[in-house]
Amino acid sequence: MNNTVLAKRYAKALFQVGKEEDLLDDFNGALAEMERMYNEVPEIGNVLTNPFYPQDVREKVMVHLVEALRAPALMANFFNLLVQKRRADVLPDIAQVFRALVDAERNMCRGTVISAAGISSDLNDKIKATLEKITGKQVVVVNEVDPAIIGGIIARVGDLVLDGSIKTQLKGLEESIKGSE
Repeated sequence: MNNTVLAKRYAKALFQVGKEEDLLDDFNGALAEMERMYNEVPEIGNVLTNPFYPQDVREKVMVHLVEALRAPALMANFFNLLVQKRRADVLPDIAQVFRALVDAERNMCRGTVISAAGISSDLNDKIKATLEKITGKQVVVVNEVDPAIIGGIIARVGDLVLDGSIKTQLKGLEESIKGSE
């Protein structure tokens, strides 16, 4: 069974429990923090997933991570279960699927706005409002700066990409000039 299918199963089960216990935010925060540690500190992922380490060592490492996170008891049990079932490698995928389930429950989506230079908060608010009107959902916007786009912005929300960058416009112009030759 591939990781995506497993991640969906675990995330859906965890989501149901979190919803029943009214702990979605706590679960989401603990999963996000565990995902961050797993991705940013390669040694953590290695210890939790490498069969070279004895099972009891992996379980002790997870216990210490859970204590450091101050995760709710249900999340602590969940994280420990993943290690016991040798499924810790699915942790980042579970966190992403869980976050998507929580967003869908709250009619939210996440988007990225890329600009050549930083944008003002007023412009950011207008972009956010436009994206919310287009998607019909509350949009959480993350801003990124990429000088390579020269100017304009690129907005991404899920599968929707609105590319108003000068770089893309120049490429289109170049292709139309080449096509007319």
